[in-house]
Amino acid sequence: MSKNDKKEPKCSFCGHPAYMTEQLLSGPDDVHICNKCVEACAEMVGLVKPEPEKEKGFSLENLETVPSPRQIMDHLDRYVIGHSYAKRVLSVAVHNHYKRLKHSLIDPKDNNLPESLKDVEIEKSNILLMGPTGSGKTLLAKTLAKMLDVPFAIADATTLTEAGYVGEDVENILLNLIRNADMDIEKAEHGIIYVDEIDKIGKRTGNVSITRDVSGEGVQQALLKIIEGTIARVPPAGGRKHPEQKYIEINTGNILFICGGAFVGLQDIIHKRHGAGSLGFAQEYNKANEEEQTNEIETEDLIQFGLIPEFVGRLPVIASLKELSKEELLEIITKPNNSIVKQFKKLMAIDGIQLTFDKAALNEIAEIAIAKKTGARGLRSIFEKIMLNIMFDSPESKNPETIRITKKYMKEILEA
Repeated sequence: MSKNDKKEPKCSFCGHPAYMTEQLLSGPDDVHICNKCVEACAEMVGLVKPEPEKEKGFSLENLETVPSPRQIMDHLDRYVIGHSYAKRVLSVAVHNHYKRLKHSLIDPKDNNLPESLKDVEIEKSNILLMGPTGSGKTLLAKTLAKMLDVPFAIADATTLTEAGYVGEDVENILLNLIRNADMDIEKAEHGIIYVDEIDKIGKRTGNVSITRDVSGEGVQQALLKIIEGTIARVPPAGGRKHPEQKYIEINTGNILFICGGAFVGLQDIIHKRHGAGSLGFAQEYNKANEEEQTNEIETEDLIQFGLIPEFVGRLPVIASLKELSKEELLEIITKPNNSIVKQFKKLMAIDGIQLTFDKAALNEIAEIAIAKKTGARGLRSIFEKIMLNIMFDSPESKNPETIRITKKYMKEILEA
């Protein structure tokens, strides 16, 4: 063996010289091992678990990757409790939207459609979600985007104004989507945008003004162009537009828009149309069939509420979410994959503490949320208050222990 060979140590396992490794560890008797072999050994004996393969995300290149409506609904059922009808409507609408995009990639000469249908253009069907605060509108939209692995952005309609007024330009809702797509415009053009509080921009006939309607009809008109499909020019840094600024151009024709709102007062309009003003049996019938009536919302109802006809026409798919019952709130607390109870149990388990909740305590939490009319949205704040003192002390807990949350303890904390 030459002197040069001795100066260039090699890994005793894979034989790679030092210059081909990131790190080479030396042992007695001129034995060496590289970092790659150390990682492989650790994985073999179970000290390090191999990284699980990431599920393949949604790909527009393969039609078969578009989940069926049943697959979409099954996924929603794992994360969102209740609202079976609304989830069915959403599942069909989302499946059809991405199936439409897939089909647009196929050369007309290669598809198997009848000649009479080959030139038919399928229009985009955006979605309107209606339901009380905390019923799960935002969660439904977010869960859909995560399942499909497409960019997702949330916008608040109440912050938007017409161009030229103080506030946020409507085009800025696209900027968040572009950023969430890592500035990949093509990817963003197949994403989902959820516009919340859409009912707050309804024009009110009782407040007629000779000035321009900054927060109502004008915003609807501005949103309409983006929702139906246009080449929008978005300021890369957000904020207001000015003539010398550079813009990002994005085609919104294939972006799925889901608009959500509580629409307080719409039920009265529906009742009136169904003749709820009459006496006796008809009045009782309408009250008993309130949920069925909500699922039969007509265009005229939304126009009377304050949405302009053109805007309503661009939201043809309507899904209504009812107020969550106590039983559904209890399921939300405990059942989903990422339920609040499971999250807090995991937080405590990290500190070696086993956390349990009495059924009576969970019942009380659900009743508090119903009384406050906060729906599922208010559950987190209730749990945070109950767990505050426990989470403050748990990191310094020396011995593993079990903590049980009773109804009595919970009430003492909440009433303190």
